Amino acid sequence: MAAAAARAETPLVFDVCRAGVVLRAVLGVQAAQAAALLFMPGGALEWLLRLAFVTGGTLPATLLWLVAGCSLKKPLARLPVQAQMAAGVALGALAGLAACAILMALTVDVRAAPPWLASAVAGALLAAVLTAALMWRVRGRAPAATTARLAELQSRIRPHFLFNTLNTAIALVRGEPEKAERVLEDLADLFRHALAEQGDSATLAQEIELARRYLDIEQIRFGERLRVQWSLDARTLAARLPPLILQPLVENAVKHGVEPSPSGAQLRVSTRLRGQVAVIKVTNTVPAGQGRKGHGIALGNVRDRLKLLHDMEGSFKTALIGDLYQARLEVPMTAAQIRAAQAASSSRHH
Repeated sequence: MAAAAARAETPLVFDVCRAGVVLRAVLGVQAAQAAALLFMPGGALEWLLRLAFVTGGTLPATLLWLVAGCSLKKPLARLPVQAQMAAGVALGALAGLAACAILMALTVDVRAAPPWLASAVAGALLAAVLTAALMWRVRGRAPAATTARLAELQSRIRPHFLFNTLNTAIALVRGEPEKAERVLEDLADLFRHALAEQGDSATLAQEIELARRYLDIEQIRFGERLRVQWSLDARTLAARLPPLILQPLVENAVKHGVEPSPSGAQLRVSTRLRGQVAVIKVTNTVPAGQGRKGHGIALGNVRDRLKLLHDMEGSFKTALIGDLYQARLEVPMTAAQIRAAQAASSSRHH
């Protein structure tokens, strides 16, 4: 079972079905062929004409390589690293031959001998560069994610939070033992979830459950000073997020919105589906004059973790408007994830 779990969490080297990867691959190939064509004689106009002509073959071939890699990403993930590199290079050689065939079909000089060997070698070399870049991305992802996770754990499970929670439970033991028991149960669940192995991603539903546990504890400590509002779109609950990323944002709102204000603060967590993008917002009021100072969470850390998971398709922004501070996450969703979330919501209602 452990081996199966490890295989399930193995990063996909040929995870090229992403807009960011496709864009970089196309631009990289275009840049390489543009540089190569500069060696040919002629002026700028001749260079542009040659580039436009060659692009007519290389662009479809590059897209063909990306489609093949996307379609075969799971079978290829079961191969050793060397075999994956060889597969990427072989697909590149085939893409080069395809580009040559397209260009020969477009050329007016039918007497010219097709450069099959040169095209295959060029395609293989470009594919080797692309495959190596994808492998470096995967290798860099694990230590970066681990470092980010440790940093999040340190910022999230701070000694003062544990100290305050235990003091709250002790104060409730004699007068309200049931409430004290609930505080300790929430604390145990919070730590159990935080210290468990999470894998590469978690669902938004899991992240919201963890945030609820944290706010239940803080609600007992702050009472009416903490006013929480939830506005959740059930269609977004299957969205994938870096694990343990929402609760630190909620904790940040409590620390810098509720704690320094004698009258407390309003905290709102909302989600909505916009097309095939899940928009998650954590908004809190801030004391007058506090401004941006005090929102000291490692926002760059959150942004980097989101980028590792969703590349250019995910975004993280913060803004202070008047006395409202907002952290906003946007993550892509597939049609299958939206349907799964809707089905789970319907089953709960029934």
